[in-house]
Amino acid sequence: MLPIQLFRQDKELVLAGLKKKNFKETELVDTIINLDERRRVLQVENDNIANAANTAAKAIGAHMAKGEKEQAEVLKAQVSAGKEKAKEIAQALADLENELNDTLVRLPNLPHSSVPAGRTPEENEIVRTGGTMPTLNEHKAPHWDLAAKYSLIDFELGNKITGSGFPVFMGQGARLQRALINYFLNYNMDAGYKEYCPPFMVNAATAYGTGQLPDKEGQMYHVTEDGFYLIPTAEVPITNIYRDVIVQESELPVKMTAYSPCFRREAGSYGKDVRGLNRVHQFDKVEIVQLSHPSSSYDMLEGMVAHVEQLLQNLELPYRILRLCGGDMSFTAAITYDFEVYSAAQERWLEVSSVSNFEVFQANRMKIRYKGADGKTQLVHTLNGSSLALPRIMACLLENNQTADGIKIPAALQPYFGKDMIS
Repeated sequence: MLPIQLFRQDKELVLAGLKKKNFKETELVDTIINLDERRRVLQVENDNIANAANTAAKAIGAHMAKGEKEQAEVLKAQVSAGKEKAKEIAQALADLENELNDTLVRLPNLPHSSVPAGRTPEENEIVRTGGTMPTLNEHKAPHWDLAAKYSLIDFELGNKITGSGFPVFMGQGARLQRALINYFLNYNMDAGYKEYCPPFMVNAATAYGTGQLPDKEGQMYHVTEDGFYLIPTAEVPITNIYRDVIVQESELPVKMTAYSPCFRREAGSYGKDVRGLNRVHQFDKVEIVQLSHPSSSYDMLEGMVAHVEQLLQNLELPYRILRLCGGDMSFTAAITYDFEVYSAAQERWLEVSSVSNFEVFQANRMKIRYKGADGKTQLVHTLNGSSLALPRIMACLLENNQTADGIKIPAALQPYFGKDMIS
């Protein structure tokens, strides 16, 4: 949620940012400014009544001490009337606060100045590429065929147990999943991230804190009887660990990592774009989250990008890094770098990670603050990234490393997988 001070200080900056994100309801900016002005007027009136009541209370005491009961009774009547007026104002203030908050949460985060303008994924900027493109023979197979050949994943069994988009990993496929999760977690912890194992369902307040509500409720599985939501990413519960918490400035940055299954309802289209592991409703992912001092959050962001990039290099996968344009960014992000890995059998790029800085947008919702040496509290910046999402990583590992004798396992994974080949 954008801080209300931003609207008071620079309305044009807000409008320019919303335009870059292709947000259409720009009339909400004036609505927010008007609501805030009305709220501030009422607050001043409420403060004046409180001050008058305090002054009257002292005067009443003085009159009573002098035996001037009549004058004291007049002031008491005025104080009583002021209390009734204060009740009306308090209710009006509460109503305005609710309306202001409900309007503020409808606006997305503003993009950082370095975010390119654009509306579609085709307008994203390629920052850099890395890795070596594999050369496969004419008999190359997509990962769904390889999964069947080596009994790694059963998509039809998932359909039977649950439905489309819920694959069953088995044998060496399950073993590879476990190897990837353990490798990612250890890699993150070696970089100073503290591991958490959070709940995989959250309440509405938690989903609201990271921006899933009210923007993405249609994409989450909702346990209606209990009001819980299955998480779309571990970012949601682990960022909320610090909701309503004030940390000391010396504690920043706070670095957290967690593995979780992730649940997403979006169905996508039909065809190769969603076949196999390309788009599923349940998948495994390891997440990294940072709470950062505002002055250093963009240095932290570049560090997280380098962290994920090194992980892809260790997996020996060809990759590219994109800086997303305004129209392709999420509702909550101020800037996002996407990582894509090349799928040699499908001959296309597949997204495997997003690394984002949300600045104060999430922290303002969750009231995550730090206390500086001067004793003042300020909002932290929050950042997160996939390190990594497993389905498309596994798809590319299977496809890019296929040989006539089996599927080669990258050297970095071999200690976790226990051998150097799937055969």
